Amino acid sequence: MKRLDGEIQPRSYWRWSKHDFFPEQSFESWGAYKSALSQTGFRLKDRFFSRSDDSDELGKLRKQSENEMKRCLNWWDLIWFGFGSVIGAGIFVLTGQEAHEHAGAAIVLSYVASGFSAMLSVFCYTEFAVEIPVAGGSFAYLRVELGDFAAFIAAGNLLLESVVGGAAVARAWTSYFATLINRAPNSLRIHTNLAKDFNLLDPIAAVVLSIAATIAMISTKKTSYLNWIASAVNTVVIFFVIIAGFAHADSSNLKPFLPYGTEGVFRAAAIVYFAYGGFDNIATMAEETRNPARDIPIGLLGSMSMITVIYCLMALSLSMMQSYTNIDPNAAYSVAFQAVGMKWAKYLVALGALKGMTTVLLVGALGQARYTTHIARAHMIPPWFALVHPKTGTPINATLLVTIPSAIIAFFSSLDVLASLLSISTLFIFMMMAVALLVRRYYARGVTPRQNLLKLIICLMIIIASSMGTSAYWGLKPNGWIGYTVTIPLWFFGTLGLAVLVPQQRTPKVWGVPLVPWLPSLSIATNLFLMGSLGAKAFERFGICTLLMLVYYVFFGVHATYDLAHQTTQHKTLDSVKVMEHDSMGNSKA
Repeated sequence: MKRLDGEIQPRSYWRWSKHDFFPEQSFESWGAYKSALSQTGFRLKDRFFSRSDDSDELGKLRKQSENEMKRCLNWWDLIWFGFGSVIGAGIFVLTGQEAHEHAGAAIVLSYVASGFSAMLSVFCYTEFAVEIPVAGGSFAYLRVELGDFAAFIAAGNLLLESVVGGAAVARAWTSYFATLINRAPNSLRIHTNLAKDFNLLDPIAAVVLSIAATIAMISTKKTSYLNWIASAVNTVVIFFVIIAGFAHADSSNLKPFLPYGTEGVFRAAAIVYFAYGGFDNIATMAEETRNPARDIPIGLLGSMSMITVIYCLMALSLSMMQSYTNIDPNAAYSVAFQAVGMKWAKYLVALGALKGMTTVLLVGALGQARYTTHIARAHMIPPWFALVHPKTGTPINATLLVTIPSAIIAFFSSLDVLASLLSISTLFIFMMMAVALLVRRYYARGVTPRQNLLKLIICLMIIIASSMGTSAYWGLKPNGWIGYTVTIPLWFFGTLGLAVLVPQQRTPKVWGVPLVPWLPSLSIATNLFLMGSLGAKAFERFGICTLLMLVYYVFFGVHATYDLAHQTTQHKTLDSVKVMEHDSMGNSKA
């Protein structure tokens, strides 16, 4: 911003100076950077124990974007955003795959289990989104309650999910479009002599991602209108699948109901959880919602409740049309309808999946850019990505940051394995959100006595450790029971101790999670349990990515956020001094 005749003149949105990307003192010169690196240990400690607060997230950080996002959404928009962001390829692809390989007819129980876990997380998200209606979603909430370091780990996983998840959905879009025009799934891709998994180039996926991002950058409200239309078409297809499926149902196909036992049900639940992913995008729209206190609970809880019921009915209809041994893991619904004499229905299923993936890409482009915007506001990535365009009211730079690498990856790589491992990041963040909610309710800085803080920490450690123990025992001895006699009572008494021994320090102003601490504690347990049901490769990927994130944080993130925080502190001090000087001058004149 420049001053001219005493007035502040807005700067151009399209600017590329070093100061726009690295405005912090630590990056002014090589000497300043070396000095910052020498203080890395001290700064890590400072950032680890630092906490933001509601007012900073709602006020000062938002000013980093220079322009406001437009408040143009209501509860109706949010409900349809919920449908658009969640119902995509997952229900059409994963249902048949997991019914055939892990759960059998009990796939409906897998959707019940993962839906129950998702709803617990939705409760936590809703309370935070109402209290702190900003674009940052879980990143902002974790930054307030668990600090910068925990928020950074979440931010890294969110960005990774955004890029890889968008690429995977775009690749699937190409496959379903080929099916819709009665061609082989890979027929529209360019076959090359490159290495395996990189030899099928997909320009259509890159173009579809680019179009979705362009629409999201033009206008949030127009994207909402388009999402309504696409989601409405998708909903009609889904109701057709459910009704036609039950019309051709045979209850004998449900036997045996548990061919792979309870182990298979929960293993499938951990994988189909991917089908529930995306609802957190609704929380990122809070900054553009006209009445967050009313609209967000209706939008989040309403859409997810209906989606859970729809998923369970779709899974049950498939299981009753065909025995799990005959379900095609690659085209479950299409083959099932063909088996009952409705061959033409495969085109309708492909259309529904295509429409679903289109809305996932549209709403994903909106939500992911808003996550990125708030991450940049906190200077964990260059603040240039936090800028909001003055005319469109949308974060164009942040949208480009997610879309460009996602389109490149979608063009070159199938990412089938990587996309199937994204659930672990989602489950980890949702677990952290439940911990953050308990901290928010039971701890207030400067108010909570040290003794009560110690009790809170002990109870949380017992809840987390016992939940990890239950998950580990399930993985090692799925048919055992002795270990549960230790881990489950520990979880119960840890939660009971929190309820009885630690007084709550905060009451939600408008809407709050019911049955605290039991529901958030149960959310911690279920998310960790589902994480434990995933394979070892998922944890390897999670560990490697987290390590790379930490390298970035040590060499860049910690210094940028440290400078921003202490610059803000200095401004507060200067403002206080000015106020004191003004008061003293007034008193002396008096």
